Amino acid sequence: MCTSKEAESIFRSVWQQPINHRESFYALFLDRGNKALGYFLVSIGGISGTVIDPRLVFQVALKANASAIIVAHNHPSGNREPSENDIIITGKLMEAGGLLDIQLLDHLILVPEGYYSMADEGKMLKSSES
Repeated sequence: MCTSKEAESIFRSVWQQPINHRESFYALFLDRGNKALGYFLVSIGGISGTVIDPRLVFQVALKANASAIIVAHNHPSGNREPSENDIIITGKLMEAGGLLDIQLLDHLILVPEGYYSMADEGKMLKSSES
């Protein structure tokens, strides 16, 4: 897996409800060759948000022997832009992954018509770099 488009395709194939229904957060676990090992539904929230516990993400990543992860959530509103909370959780996941040597490669925001990739947009900065 090399591109955000490939990751988007995998996430859309496993998403368990309509993208415009309520917010959900998934993690995709990758091996050293960036091949998908599996995915995990981290949380399902309401119309305008969901709670993400980084410990759950990395608990599953460690059990899967993942070397990297890509995370995704949806915005039922259709707005592709990341919120301040989206940026904060991305920073937390990057920091936790740095400690565990499990790289966060991207954070996608899915909407009914397309997606936003934080990696593609240069937003994958550690909190100390922002």
